[in-house]
Amino acid sequence: MPRRLESRDRPLSGTAQRRRPGQPNPAPEPESAATDPSPQNPVPVARGTAARRNRSLKLSEQPQTRPTGVRRRGAASTPVSSTSPAGTSSVPSSSVPSSSVRSSPVRSSSGGISPDRSAAVAGGNQRPLRRAGGALGIGGRARAGRSGADHPLTDRRTNAALRTYDLQVKESFDRIVPLLKQLSALQHEDDFVERAQQLASACFGFTLPLPILERAWVSQLDMRTLFAWCVFETYEQTSASFFQDDPLGGKPGGAAAEAFDAFLLECGFHLLDVTPCADGRLAHAIAYALRLPFSSVRRRPHAGGLFDVENTVNRWVKTEHRRYREGLPNPAQADTRYLKVVLYHFSSLDPSHEGCAAHGSDDALAASCGLARLRDFQTAVENSFCCGASVDLLLLGLDTDTDAIRVHVPGLDGSTNLERWLDARDVHAATAQLPEAEGRRRILTLVEQAAASTPDPGMVRLIARLLENNLSQIDYVRAYHDGHYSDDGHAERFIGVGIGFKEIHLRNLTYFAYMDTVEEGAPDLDVGIKIFSGLNVSRGLPVPVVARFDYHGQVPGARERAVKHAQRVQAAIQGRYPELVQQGLLHTLLTIRDQDRHVPAEAVGSTISFATAGGH
Repeated sequence: MPRRLESRDRPLSGTAQRRRPGQPNPAPEPESAATDPSPQNPVPVARGTAARRNRSLKLSEQPQTRPTGVRRRGAASTPVSSTSPAGTSSVPSSSVPSSSVRSSPVRSSSGGISPDRSAAVAGGNQRPLRRAGGALGIGGRARAGRSGADHPLTDRRTNAALRTYDLQVKESFDRIVPLLKQLSALQHEDDFVERAQQLASACFGFTLPLPILERAWVSQLDMRTLFAWCVFETYEQTSASFFQDDPLGGKPGGAAAEAFDAFLLECGFHLLDVTPCADGRLAHAIAYALRLPFSSVRRRPHAGGLFDVENTVNRWVKTEHRRYREGLPNPAQADTRYLKVVLYHFSSLDPSHEGCAAHGSDDALAASCGLARLRDFQTAVENSFCCGASVDLLLLGLDTDTDAIRVHVPGLDGSTNLERWLDARDVHAATAQLPEAEGRRRILTLVEQAAASTPDPGMVRLIARLLENNLSQIDYVRAYHDGHYSDDGHAERFIGVGIGFKEIHLRNLTYFAYMDTVEEGAPDLDVGIKIFSGLNVSRGLPVPVVARFDYHGQVPGARERAVKHAQRVQAAIQGRYPELVQQGLLHTLLTIRDQDRHVPAEAVGSTISFATAGGH
């Protein structure tokens, strides 16, 4: 079939301006080069890259009557009045401390930019405070707010609902060991099977496998298999409840998802793709720490936040193709961008031991590697596609002890400063005494001040929303965990392997090992096995692994291929850890899910099997 040539009334928009740190935007062509519009020589409509370049030039040409991200060394420190770009609000100059933004910012005790430092800056030569021993500790930080009360922007009702859901799910897993201990004491009683089933039904809501119970009088109760069985059954219950009851209120098409999707487009982004570290202490990052509807975010956890560049480029292609063919979530001609985010993590209480295992608990290394991977992705898109194709990047950090985020606010030119960030705890302290409206305006200004260079107004709005959301999570941890989690280390209940797990949004519930094959995901899986060797194997309990592969139900044969895929991964896992398998210290549940529907995962196999009675 000959290729169809089609004229378009509107050209495709560049997916984002090609932004390179330290490279100014190209100067516009002189007016003398312009020609009069005519059918033979039409004036091009500025869209995509050109539109964003023009907007950047307009911002740079405006009088600098407000802080725009970085104050140079030696710059005057007199207060300045504030005006706001489109989509932001003005802030009185008296509420913006002039000493809070510097090229080398003064660090707070949390390592971030302190918005309320009032120390005088003589000629801009004040030396930045160094972090003691390189640690990002919070020693001596007083709880901001009205005598320990919640922040004015904290959503108390949502905090209570999230706490209820967290307790409900985790307690269902944590009841397993106590009940098994109780069964161990009863296993030689005459009515053991009946009593065991009654206890299990009352405690879990499901019964136990009869073959294991009925053999208890012959030999010891097989606690390892029974433990894995209970974990898998509890996971299936959790998955079913998540999709049926929508406990987080973030299902596709729901009010929260629709509102955030609209807001994201207003900020200039048509998709938010987040890669947190696979560490279970970040499993709740989307729904809790950032308070975002889970269906509005594309989440792909990887150890150390080091996502696969080629796979991410393929997902970008699918996203842009859908915009081109279906106009979803907006038409391809619209001037919006694909936003890729990496969320690394660190520990403020024990930075040398409880940071990211993939980076040796070195938070600086975690941040730099995350940024390098983001830039590799951006370069791959720009080098592989035409028409100004690019993506926007954002680097976030999460303190796994307090759930406070830090944001490396990027500039409009694409620059990101690894040594400069805005800490949500400092934002909390700076706005705790302000009314809601004034607090939101202050957050916008703090984001602008923290930027690596002149920021994009849409990015400022989005980051301000993330910081505001995180204030609620900071108060959540303060209210329910006395300021920091008691399980500051790992406490995951099972390992999730494969692609999917849309329903897992609780801290320290699951260690993720995102992979298509065990060979390519071996580093992630090895880290998970190492973690569970300390959590479970050291106590004689098996490592429970849930393998999960989602599929498109409308594609013929997709379900069968997903089942076979899961079976291949199960065989590869058993081949990689044969000693654990032989000792009964590793069990796997195979699950699949139709991602085109809002339905629970479906169990299709397991390493737990029971021999059936038969003849000779």
